[in-house]
Amino acid sequence: MVGPPPPGSGLRAVAVALLNLSGLGLGYALMRCWVRMVLCWAATGALLWAVLPAEPEGAAGWVVVAGLLALVLAAGDGARAARRRAVGGSWRPVVAAGAGLVLLAVPAGGVVAYGSARDEAVEQMLLDRLDRGDRSVGAASGKSFAQARGDYEAALAVYRDLGRKHPGSRAGKLVPKRLDAYYEAVSAPYRRKEFCEAVAPLTYLRTLPRTVGPALLGDLAGYPDGPLAASLYACGVSKLGTVPKDGRSGDELSELLRTFPRSAEAGQVGPAVTRKISEQSRAVRGNDPCAARDTLRRLRTAALALPDKALSGLAPKADRGIQDGGYACGVAQFEAKRFGRARLTMTEFAASYKKDKRVARARDIAIAAEIADTRAAAGRHLPPSGSPGGTRMELVISNDAPDGVEILYTGPVTGKTTIKGCGSCSARSGLSASLTACKTKGKNYPRTTLWLPAGEYHFLYKHRGGSSSTIVSSYADGSKIQPGYRYTGCTYVTTSPSFGLGPADPVKHV
Repeated sequence: MVGPPPPGSGLRAVAVALLNLSGLGLGYALMRCWVRMVLCWAATGALLWAVLPAEPEGAAGWVVVAGLLALVLAAGDGARAARRRAVGGSWRPVVAAGAGLVLLAVPAGGVVAYGSARDEAVEQMLLDRLDRGDRSVGAASGKSFAQARGDYEAALAVYRDLGRKHPGSRAGKLVPKRLDAYYEAVSAPYRRKEFCEAVAPLTYLRTLPRTVGPALLGDLAGYPDGPLAASLYACGVSKLGTVPKDGRSGDELSELLRTFPRSAEAGQVGPAVTRKISEQSRAVRGNDPCAARDTLRRLRTAALALPDKALSGLAPKADRGIQDGGYACGVAQFEAKRFGRARLTMTEFAASYKKDKRVARARDIAIAAEIADTRAAAGRHLPPSGSPGGTRMELVISNDAPDGVEILYTGPVTGKTTIKGCGSCSARSGLSASLTACKTKGKNYPRTTLWLPAGEYHFLYKHRGGSSSTIVSSYADGSKIQPGYRYTGCTYVTTSPSFGLGPADPVKHV
């Protein structure tokens, strides 16, 4: 049978419980329960090992619960033991209880210190995150914006998160300066006056108020407008009339007019286009009229694409230069012995500008260029611009071929004519073909008559095709027309891959 508790056991129980709540096991020490004291120390040590060093996310919930439960159990067990047994040694319960109350500051101070350590861990974590964003910006430097965009967006995500969720932290307070550096890094091409390269990053910066928010950006929110307008203008003007490398020639000026229609740069677009057109219109009279004509064509296209009707109305200013440049280009190509190109250019000119006074000469140059493309001697010089006076000699050319033929000639005069096919004729064979062509008595060969001033001529006979796949398409020849003679010639085809001009001996004109 258990006897009554010793006198003063209640106060002793309170003192032991308070001493054990410190986590140091001092209540057990007063009662000289050394094993229980060691167990209390072990529990406190395990708790410290589990929670230190402090992490930003704090201690796990179960660890906190286990620690509190251990303290409560130690306090309850110590109080129960103090009520039921004599306490070793001589000590005053009131003093012990006071000391227990004082020592409660140990766990309370530990909690406060742990909270401070955890707060510092959080600060360091945020600073590390800020440093990670800074490294992303550093990694982006030296790259094109297309290559660096991922790094920039990663850094921006860090700055946005710190600025919005942790504005009072040490890292959050540094975000405004980091954003200044961020804008400076992204807009670096503009400061280097690389205006075309600056358009994309400045356009990107202009979208950030929608994703980051103007409150966090402050004055930076409106920064890109001026540099972007300047870059769009400078880049667009530099591309005017050039061959587009990325399919965007002229887009910058259109973007400028749509995005910043009231800007000073938008007001400069019209004068810039006019100035470029005037420069190239003068250049068609220079050393490279083909390039000037092509530039004017691109300028016209660029002007038409501008969204402002007043500016797109500048396109016709290029028309006269394009017209003059087309003719000058054909002449330059002929003189450079680029006869195929000259023929195409002059043919296009004659078809496009039928009322131009130079159309007849353009056609002559196209004819001479086509002949010279086969017979180089025909391209030694441009065909004469006028017809010489004096007597003209008759040249009669008959066709002994089943299909029609087109005859081009150039010399003192230039022109072309056609002869229809001889329905009753056929391809000839053998070496004597040139001697027997157009000699069948009683046959009425199709023919044409040319009246030519005296001089050296070059001819191109173009078979019109249709009856024989073995016949070549053209044949070039030259002859000299002398005064006082009547000339005859005969075209024919052979079964071998050839096409020729029969005997054209001069006959004394009576």
